[in-house]
Amino acid sequence: MRLKQAQRASRLYLILAVLLSANACSTLQPPDPNGPRPNTPPYPVVPLEEANSLEDARLAWRQIAQRYALPTTSDVVLNPFTATVKALPADHSTPIFLPKVGAGATQTKEEIRESLRRFIDDWRSLIGADPDQLSLIEHSDESANVQIARYEQRPFKYALRGDYGKLVIRFNKTNRQVIELSSTCLRNTDRLQAALSNLTPKVTPENAVSQIKGKSLSVTGPAGKQTFSIGANDAAETKQLVVYAMPSGSNPDVLELRLAWEIETPNSGVKKVYLDAISDEVIAVSNVA
Repeated sequence: MRLKQAQRASRLYLILAVLLSANACSTLQPPDPNGPRPNTPPYPVVPLEEANSLEDARLAWRQIAQRYALPTTSDVVLNPFTATVKALPADHSTPIFLPKVGAGATQTKEEIRESLRRFIDDWRSLIGADPDQLSLIEHSDESANVQIARYEQRPFKYALRGDYGKLVIRFNKTNRQVIELSSTCLRNTDRLQAALSNLTPKVTPENAVSQIKGKSLSVTGPAGKQTFSIGANDAAETKQLVVYAMPSGSNPDVLELRLAWEIETPNSGVKKVYLDAISDEVIAVSNVA
């Protein structure tokens, strides 16, 4: 009996010694020289997540074409980045009209805008934006009979910049025929807003200004590479944080969204500079104040 007890106690001591040794080795593990590895959200944010978005848009067009009794051979031109309407079919044998609003022979300005609102709601699957996200920024005459309506999409907490989030409708105000329809609006904006909300700017507004002043800067855009400089004494003011949509520099077939500081530089060769608030690089400039 005593021998068994002694053997049992010996095994317990051995197990305890192994556990203490393992714990000591774990405690003495050298720290990771790279520090902790946070689970950082993907950046830049890529808008289109469904590979078949273009096919979905083509299906939406076929449904609209049936509703308007358009020729089956006609096909809408789609924006490859946003899967939204880029141009109406060249075949205008069957015209497309804005809905009629009002009982008069001609529509008032308010009735035209209501007609546009209804048209946008009918075509939302190809425009790609919820009508509530669209703000009318221009409604003007181009000629005696032709008017143009321009809209901006405002889907995010921050203003959307770049060549995306825009809708243009050109139409004959006399008979309401749609002459041009073009949209670069972004789809799936709820998902995009959630992804953008997980990002934290690494550049402060003050540092954004200091990063661009007194330096030779360059940016590559639609017109090619542009080199410019902001003098150390030139006026520069960080106005706001924006979401900048642009083709990827590493993959021009992919659209990406970046958080950027919009910096006004009125006395330089450019009016606005966009500095990425995460990567700390100039990503775009604007010559429009």
